[in-house]
Amino acid sequence: MFGSMDPPENVYTLIPKEEEQIQKPPRYVSSFHPAVVSETKQIKDVMRTMGPAKVELPSPDKYLKKRCKELQLPEQSHGPKGVSRACALTQRRPPVPARTDRPPMGQTKAGFIKPAVTAPLKPTPVSVDSHKGHKQLLETSGLVPKYVTKKDYGEVPAYLQRRSEARWRSQEEHARLEKEREEQEAMQQLTEEERQAALQHLKKKWDALHEEYQRLPLIIETLSKKAFKKSLEDAMNQLDKDICLLEKFPIIYITKN
Repeated sequence: MFGSMDPPENVYTLIPKEEEQIQKPPRYVSSFHPAVVSETKQIKDVMRTMGPAKVELPSPDKYLKKRCKELQLPEQSHGPKGVSRACALTQRRPPVPARTDRPPMGQTKAGFIKPAVTAPLKPTPVSVDSHKGHKQLLETSGLVPKYVTKKDYGEVPAYLQRRSEARWRSQEEHARLEKEREEQEAMQQLTEEERQAALQHLKKKWDALHEEYQRLPLIIETLSKKAFKKSLEDAMNQLDKDICLLEKFPIIYITKN
């Protein structure tokens, strides 16, 4: 008995193969399809009526008569002596001018009028701004450089110059006032004589307050006397601080105010 004709088993045959999907190209659509659809719709809409179309009925007096549809030639009118009108018109033509005759003004010898020499018409410049052919006049489209050709192009307007000058003057005035204020508020150094004089004045004032403080009674019961004692103590403490400051620092600066 012969063996089986099937191929031997292989591991690669067990892996399922992915089916290849054939992608079809997109269907062709004409660019005139919307126009055709709209035109067809208009034609159909015209014939949409309710019942038969309303037409004018023929009048009973306008019926077809015998031989009304046969072609009839127009009658020929004959001139004098049996000559037809067409022949009579051909005989009335003027004679051919001679070679020596001068042609009329504005015409050549052949009888043609000289064409008027006119300048060719220039097309109106337009600007097309879409792929559908929409156009507008180039003069009003904003593409013509009008303002570049002006004499004052690129110059600063007069009103801006006036504003900048006014701002510059106000800045100078403000700087001048600030400088004057700083000079007025500038600090000055006390000389040694002035420092000693101020120190002696403070000590004398402290001695006067201390002498008045020593005159107070030992027992103070009223509120006014207590407040007076408190004010003397505060003033003496402040004078002590000022005296210590003048004695501690030999160089002292004060303001003009």
